Amino acid sequence: MPGEQIPVSNPPPLPSQLPDSVLELSVRLQEKPLAENVRQSLRAFQRAAEYIAAAMIFLSDNVLLESELRLEHVKPRLLGHWGTCPGLILVWAHLNLLIRNHDLDMIFVVGPGHGAPAALASLWLEGSLERFYPREYGRTAEGLRNLITRFSVPGGFPSHINAETPGAIHEGGELGYALAVSFGAVMDNPDLIVTCVVGDGEAETGPTAAAWHAIKYLDPRESGAVIPILHANGFKISERTIFGCMDDKELVCLFSGYGYQVLIVEDLEHIDDRLQNALEWALAEIKKIQKAARSGKPIVKPRWPMLVLQTPKGWTGPKEVEGKIIEGSFHSHQVPLPKANSDDTQLKALQDWLASYRISEIIKDGKPTETVLSILPTNDEKKLGQVKAAYDPYVGLKAVDWTEFGVDKGTDQSCMKVTGKFLDKVFQENPNTIRLFSPDELESNKLDAVLDHTQRNFQWDEYSRANGGRVIEVLSEHNCQGFMQGYTLTGRTAIFPSYESFLGIVHTMMVQYSKFVKIAREVKWRGDLPSINYIETSTWARQEHNGFSHQNPSFIGAVLNIKPEAARVYLPPDANCFLSTVHHCLKSRNKTNLIIGSKQPTAVYLTPAEAAEHCRQGASIWRFASSPSSSSPGNDDADDQPDVVLAGIGVEVTFEVVKAAELLRALCPALRVRVVNVTDLMILAAPASGHPHALSEQAFERVFAAADHCPVLFNYHGYPAELRGLLFGRAARHLARVSVAGYAEEGSTTTPFDMMLVNGVSRFDLAQRALKAGAEANPKVRRVLEECLAQVRERVEEVKRFIGEHGKDPDDIYDLPQFV
Repeated sequence: MPGEQIPVSNPPPLPSQLPDSVLELSVRLQEKPLAENVRQSLRAFQRAAEYIAAAMIFLSDNVLLESELRLEHVKPRLLGHWGTCPGLILVWAHLNLLIRNHDLDMIFVVGPGHGAPAALASLWLEGSLERFYPREYGRTAEGLRNLITRFSVPGGFPSHINAETPGAIHEGGELGYALAVSFGAVMDNPDLIVTCVVGDGEAETGPTAAAWHAIKYLDPRESGAVIPILHANGFKISERTIFGCMDDKELVCLFSGYGYQVLIVEDLEHIDDRLQNALEWALAEIKKIQKAARSGKPIVKPRWPMLVLQTPKGWTGPKEVEGKIIEGSFHSHQVPLPKANSDDTQLKALQDWLASYRISEIIKDGKPTETVLSILPTNDEKKLGQVKAAYDPYVGLKAVDWTEFGVDKGTDQSCMKVTGKFLDKVFQENPNTIRLFSPDELESNKLDAVLDHTQRNFQWDEYSRANGGRVIEVLSEHNCQGFMQGYTLTGRTAIFPSYESFLGIVHTMMVQYSKFVKIAREVKWRGDLPSINYIETSTWARQEHNGFSHQNPSFIGAVLNIKPEAARVYLPPDANCFLSTVHHCLKSRNKTNLIIGSKQPTAVYLTPAEAAEHCRQGASIWRFASSPSSSSPGNDDADDQPDVVLAGIGVEVTFEVVKAAELLRALCPALRVRVVNVTDLMILAAPASGHPHALSEQAFERVFAAADHCPVLFNYHGYPAELRGLLFGRAARHLARVSVAGYAEEGSTTTPFDMMLVNGVSRFDLAQRALKAGAEANPKVRRVLEECLAQVRERVEEVKRFIGEHGKDPDDIYDLPQFV
């Protein structure tokens, strides 16, 4: 059977089996016709923007259709997406009018990211492109020509909305995140409204499905509001959409159950009246909910407004070409006339299509007429492309002295418990500019001290609603990431703690965000942003009652792959270093920070002052654990060089490094050992990588020794291959002496030390590696090698027997190391 062919334009959904009575749940408004001059202005804006959007996809010359189109007027490569543009332009026009009438602060988040032609055309008409790109895209004939001819060609705007697009806080390359980003943006922004268009293809994604529940985490007393618009135009790239095949009864039932008041906007003949009435209604409902909350009488489970906008895919475009239905079908999704640059029939169809907008009536001498402009806000700063919160939003934090929360050297402390107390103070000092977004893991991750002076912010829970909580816990990593992005992109600071194994769920979201920030740093008119901050704990090394499914440190590699100027990966070795690192990250800007630590009590090696210096350097020699002959400060004699360097990166594996050094000092004192800890992973990158933290070759030699014969044995928290990749590019003589042990995809529900053993990163594994490596250059070690190895193997078997018999690690296995 051949593939499905759609025989009619904009086919209606099959009727559901639901009773007609459910439609009583939907909102029905009394018709209020617009004034004729307002309607004409709305239509003029839409005609102008639709023409420009279509011309951007097709034209390289004759941009205002001042003569008959010829094949040479059409771009040689036709790139862009038309299908979503008319609906986006319709909404943009009406938001202008709503903002003008109510003097609103509003951001427009466009879920269908391929709708860049719609956004750019509207931004040109409203003068926002002229403001930010005065030399290229002024409201002149030359500026319009530049906009049209440069679109989707090198040097021009891309086909996606991105950070170059004024007013944008969301890149739509990967669908599904627009709604969560919108809700994050309005949190703690009480006067901000975000209108978010969700395409009905995008609405099929898991992240969007979870994000509809974001109203349940929005406190109208302290935050703004989102107007979600589900744009049900019926088709995605080559098929009908789920939501486009749901009838009104199904849509109303679904979104009413989620907690919304649903208003369906349809009827193309009266679409402007219907949509403006709907937006006025939505704004009035928001104001009602906010007024009640801000007067101390919040509505229990308020039903927030949302719209379902039903317009045809590719509306106002070609109806039919060469026997194929275009408008109202998936054929309009991208380029409706793909052969317009080579085929006379399609060129004629393009001529007729563009001529239908009668552009000469509404753009004269390269300038929009007053009819087009009269619906715009009179205050430029209120225009959708010029709202300050979308391009220069940075709000710093009031600093808190982390050293007040420092712990004693030589004790066992949980990095997370100590950090929770510090963050509690940060929240107290910054009650409206920082939030923590987390899956349902806060207490499990031992960060619950943050709740000493704040609460969770879940508005449908009678015990946490309307209390201004700084913590949002929702079992959707996608929501946490989306909320964090929206909150950060509007200038505030966010933290996302998670089980290590499940941060990978938001891998691509993090990458998309980092791409947005990369471009934003290259755009002169965009200001700084707070960094996004991930705290990764419940690591593979200490899964306790969990098993293999909870062991996955791959998010490290995801961050390593983004641009060097943004990527930061920290593995602080103890609680004081963790505090110092979190403090630093909360102050930083424009970075993606990943901080990895243990929730279980682990050894504290450094005082707060020592920790601050260690973190500043990114790596240092730990002289207390190194052999005395290779650790004398200021001694650079060749004889003082170590036989082997043991380098720990990560809490648990660093403990094993230190315990290995302790074991080796007792077992084979002739072996000269240098112990190094790396807390800033990026210092290991080769200088040629361009990472600003990368150690020079000279600095690398100072830390990791200079002798070609001196092996460097890394005990690494993550996958060995990613550390080898990070080191690649350093001098070949250094790479030749490096070996890496790390997580080897081995594990189960077992004891913590057994996890070290099965992955080959235990003190015993490291001691054996060190003895074999050191024997190569040190004859004293070589003479006792087999005896020492036998003793190590005997200890391994002894520990394994104990674990097998007792189901736990030996009581002394985590005793703090002692060096005599």
